[in-house]
Amino acid sequence: MNDKSNHQTAVELLQELGLKEYEARCFVALSRRPKGTAKEISEISAVPRTRVYDAIRVLETKGLVEVQHSNPKQFRAVSVDEAIETIRAEFVERTETLRTALRDVDPAEPAEQEEVSHEVWSLSGETGIDARVQQLIDEAEREVLIVSRHKVVFSDALLDRLRAANDRGVDIVVGTWNEEIRDRIERELPEADVFVSGIEMLGHSPFPEDDTDIGRLLLVDQSAILVSSLTGGEGNSEQAVFGRGFDNGFVAVVRRLMASEFSDGIEAGLPE
Repeated sequence: MNDKSNHQTAVELLQELGLKEYEARCFVALSRRPKGTAKEISEISAVPRTRVYDAIRVLETKGLVEVQHSNPKQFRAVSVDEAIETIRAEFVERTETLRTALRDVDPAEPAEQEEVSHEVWSLSGETGIDARVQQLIDEAEREVLIVSRHKVVFSDALLDRLRAANDRGVDIVVGTWNEEIRDRIERELPEADVFVSGIEMLGHSPFPEDDTDIGRLLLVDQSAILVSSLTGGEGNSEQAVFGRGFDNGFVAVVRRLMASEFSDGIEAGLPE
């Protein structure tokens, strides 16, 4: 990535994190030099000089810029690490405020009492699916079974969740026919049971025109299941469905299929 591309990326990311365009451009311009006047910042950032002062005032309020009251005034950006920590702290504070506000919002109408056993939901995108997988693992009380051949599924965050679950007494079972994943699980989660028997079928469809790949299968306490698919491989958007409830039809069908296909590889087995 060249300098111009890095510059633009930094400006865009700062905007995504809450700065306005001129503020982001002024901060990036200042971060490229020890200090600078409004005139110098304007020349580097292409921000009109009259707007530089407004942008700097906001950045100073946010703790991202320091001011030297000389003639002319000099400005300097705080260090990159300090800026990142300041932005991170503000982001965390905002998200916690948002959490409180959303929880305190009065419902538009009384919540319906739906039966858990009838819930089946869909998710799109790796980020949302990762979050739901981690939530389900955090809720596990007895057993977590996860099956995948994709290295991206077994992220550091997922392994941390699995390790925490194992520490509180949850049995961890991992199915994969990827040797690199298998070696990593055995190295980093030595208490987990790893199996390969019966799962190769997930990587091959009997229909020539079907390029859908199974992204991951997750079964938690035999009563919560998430199944995801990748169309065209890992580079494409991931889609998933998940259900809760031991008597949920979707959960029951997938649970029995998993018990049937993977029974040779799981010592404890799954109830039908």
